Amino acid sequence: MASLDSVSLAILLGAVLVMAGILSSLLALRFGAPLLLVFLIIGMLAGDAGPGGLAFDDVRTTYLVGSVALALILFDGGLRTRFQSIRAVLAPSMLLATVGVLLTAVITAPVAKFALDLNWTEALLVGAVVASTDAAAVFLLVHAQGLRLRPRVGATLEAESGSNDPFAVFLTLMLVEFISIGSSSAGHVLMEFGREAVLGAIVGFTGGRLVVIALNRVALPQGLHAPFVTTAALVIFGMAQIAHASGFFAVYLAGIIIGNRPTRAHNSVVTFLDAATWLAQIVMFVLLGLLVSPHRLGSSVGPAVIVAIALMLVARPVAVFLCLAPFRFSWREKVFIAWTGLRGAVAIFLASIPMLVGLAKAYLYFDVAFVVVIISLLLQGWTLAWAARRLHVALPRAERGPRRVELDLPGQLEQELVGYPVRPKSLFFRRGLVPSWSKPTLVIRKETILSPAEAEPIAPGDYIYLLAPPERAEALDRFFVDMPPSTAPDPHLLGDFMVSGEVTLGDIGSIYGLQADPDQAHLTLADYFDVHLDHAPKEGATLALDSIVLVARSISGGRVNVVGLRLPEEEEEKSRLTRMEALRRKLTEIWTSVAGI
Repeated sequence: MASLDSVSLAILLGAVLVMAGILSSLLALRFGAPLLLVFLIIGMLAGDAGPGGLAFDDVRTTYLVGSVALALILFDGGLRTRFQSIRAVLAPSMLLATVGVLLTAVITAPVAKFALDLNWTEALLVGAVVASTDAAAVFLLVHAQGLRLRPRVGATLEAESGSNDPFAVFLTLMLVEFISIGSSSAGHVLMEFGREAVLGAIVGFTGGRLVVIALNRVALPQGLHAPFVTTAALVIFGMAQIAHASGFFAVYLAGIIIGNRPTRAHNSVVTFLDAATWLAQIVMFVLLGLLVSPHRLGSSVGPAVIVAIALMLVARPVAVFLCLAPFRFSWREKVFIAWTGLRGAVAIFLASIPMLVGLAKAYLYFDVAFVVVIISLLLQGWTLAWAARRLHVALPRAERGPRRVELDLPGQLEQELVGYPVRPKSLFFRRGLVPSWSKPTLVIRKETILSPAEAEPIAPGDYIYLLAPPERAEALDRFFVDMPPSTAPDPHLLGDFMVSGEVTLGDIGSIYGLQADPDQAHLTLADYFDVHLDHAPKEGATLALDSIVLVARSISGGRVNVVGLRLPEEEEEKSRLTRMEALRRKLTEIWTSVAGI
């Protein structure tokens, strides 16, 4: 019975620690403290040197939990990564994730050698442990501080921080193997790296595609899709590791494959993984905090601070500027990317590997990594928003979009039920617009379910649900947010073949003799773009209207306010006429249309 009581007590204490970490996040958000630092402190306070007095030195359990947590964090990062958003920055991001990590480790090594009295291999291991940025730390702080970064900067950080962990793990394992065995060769290292990368890519790509097929073809009971995807991610990770491939690279690639394909219950999977990764981070940081011994830290704090300062102010900036030199990044963007190289749980997790294999000075690596993470979270984490604004890489904060409620409909993938609250200043309420590919299905008003016909007129405060293809569902958001103010187009900019976005289809049809749909004749050209585009309109967007093509020439307030008319080839010959002749022809056409001749 005593052993059963000890298990129950362990469960109770573990749950209390996790709950304390969750509740402390509210306090951290209020005062702007980095949340990951709070979780570490909770673990330290619960340890044998703190008020909790818990004696914990199980490195194997910590490594196991850290591996699972890091795999889930990387998978979740891949699942949220849109390949379209990172395609333009793939080359600089991959260079930062590989060459950048190596340069950071190499530049940090001399400082670690002299500050910590190590040999060159041990110093390089210290550099490898702290070289990679932490995806969870970077984006948790970016989102917690409400930052909107320039798209290129944000995409670069997203791709780099999500993909540099596998290379840092590989570099750390190679150095641990070298120190343990005492010999290695450049050819062996390159061969191992190539094998792990290629096998990891094969396992990740194949596993990701198989998960997509299973999600879409296997009729799982409602609610099991998210646990299935989560366990599948761990299966992919485990299979890659057993095959001596890079499991972290495989699981990150699998997340990208799954996240960029239409699948069932995508939103519920993302929501579940968000909660799972939060829990994984909390548990990992609490366990890492429990492993820390403040008494042991005393002798290594000074040298570790020197390593941290050299890493943040020299090694990371030099690596970033060298890697981004071939690309067209401004110096402000390079400085911000260099400063946003936050260290988090990955560094401490990597530092547990030498402890697990029993290397000499293993606890020194762990203590240095812990101090580096603390200083990084304090200095870089607290100044992240300030640096983004001072370096002009932060965009104005946009109003938070409406909360979307997605329901998976069994038996098909073509449609998804998405719900929105109706806002008084939304495009839907003020103009009655919804895209042609969506279908209003039901309205909820004061807890009463109505059909769209029964609910007419729809009022602010109602909830409306629409059917839409899953890949286009997010494009519905712009119809249900408050419309930004638009500006009237400059009349001097409107030539013979440019018109205001407020001109109706009926007017355009009467002037140019076009056959416009009678049901859409009342729509303005701006409305026409909103209804028929799959995304928010951008300059240069085109839509066909009978025999002509409408071209978005100017955008204001998120809507098209100047439209160019691209006429057929025979009409393009007429466009060479003088301005006065063209105007005379237009007036004649209008008169003919009005008079009915």
